[in-house]
Amino acid sequence: MANPKPYTVLVTGAASGIGRCFTQHYLSQSNTIVIAADINEINISTPSSRPDGQENELIKIQIDMSSTISIEEEVRNLKSYWTIPPLDLIIHSAGIRGLVPAVESSQPNNPVAAETLQTMTAETMLRTYQINTLGTFTLLQSLANHDLFHLPDSTNASPTKVIIMSSRMGSLSYNTAGGGYAYRASKAALNAIVRSMSLDLRHVIFALVHPGRVETGLTMCREEGAIEVEESVGDMLKVIDGLEWKDSGRFMDRWGVDIGW
Repeated sequence: MANPKPYTVLVTGAASGIGRCFTQHYLSQSNTIVIAADINEINISTPSSRPDGQENELIKIQIDMSSTISIEEEVRNLKSYWTIPPLDLIIHSAGIRGLVPAVESSQPNNPVAAETLQTMTAETMLRTYQINTLGTFTLLQSLANHDLFHLPDSTNASPTKVIIMSSRMGSLSYNTAGGGYAYRASKAALNAIVRSMSLDLRHVIFALVHPGRVETGLTMCREEGAIEVEESVGDMLKVIDGLEWKDSGRFMDRWGVDIGW
């Protein structure tokens, strides 16, 4: 009997942090193709041996989330790659914190100082929006345009799940501290985009997930209260596995609890 269709996962931001941890997890699963995307080199290899005798496939691609041309080109390449069926799962974790570079360099142990009203710059605002928001929109739009989500008439096909790493800092109702201008604005706009996509593409399950304050290297120092990526990803995996149609478009934390918009 032929082997079942492999479970196909696309992970962005796969070179480090949350994306790397998700990539390693899915590579450890049976009969899985993992497409790992990042602008940086991805130093991950497939397991040398598996107890079930099956070999997983790791496909590494380079995507610049600040470039619509780069994103669209790599999605076209995926469409033409003959072993790639429609994607079963997309985990989008690529993004930046939105700190003013000169301020962060001068105060590496104080990231908050690099995102205040006094220090924020238009250049940082635009770059953060370009990567966190426009880049995400372009990626998802391109995947939809190239039919890389399961279509509603797919025979016996489970819906594609799209998991977007958002942030509680993108919640307007949660903002009681101020600051964080570039990051907050980019994530609030991202939330609006994904919410609209969940209504326009009803055959896909979308979820906006706040992973917690995680030590990922987005800042030059470890922020107070930051947790390890393994803890965050372990919690999110349970939520991802349990997502159903009724959950599409939700904004939640890593335990699946709703966050106010």
